[in-house]
Amino acid sequence: MIDLGYSLSRRFPDPPQTDYRTADVRALRHDLFCGDVYIADVKSDRELSTAWGWVPVLDFAWALCDVMEQIDRDPRGNRSANRQFAELDFTESTDCMLFERRFGWVEVSADWMPADEPALTFDHRALRREARDFLHDLIADLCDMHEGLADNPAVWDLQARFPRV
Repeated sequence: MIDLGYSLSRRFPDPPQTDYRTADVRALRHDLFCGDVYIADVKSDRELSTAWGWVPVLDFAWALCDVMEQIDRDPRGNRSANRQFAELDFTESTDCMLFERRFGWVEVSADWMPADEPALTFDHRALRREARDFLHDLIADLCDMHEGLADNPAVWDLQARFPRV
């Protein structure tokens, strides 16, 4: 079972004058909603998380959905023995999460993990579904907290681009 989660930072609050209704994509992806994120394998009781406090959580959810699509481009899908790679880079950092798909499995690791620690392994379909659910749940939470965000056209486009599976 996969658990994706986040926490917003109190050290890096959004600017109080922000008009969420008209915030552009750059602001939504890089300047707002900072905090930390994690991805956990509940069954093995292991997780991969940030502890920096400045990760733009909406950008993480958006990029994770992009990564799931990127490693799904082989027309053979789960039958493909070819390895497909993708990286999720973090804003303002050289750190990244690494995704490698082979057959129907995705290995998730990060360059800040100890070298002897094995990658987390997830079923591709389950991870894709969880990534999209995480995105939609995060958007719902953020819209509840920030007036006008639900009316932002970039948020509408994002939800349409990655509908729940």
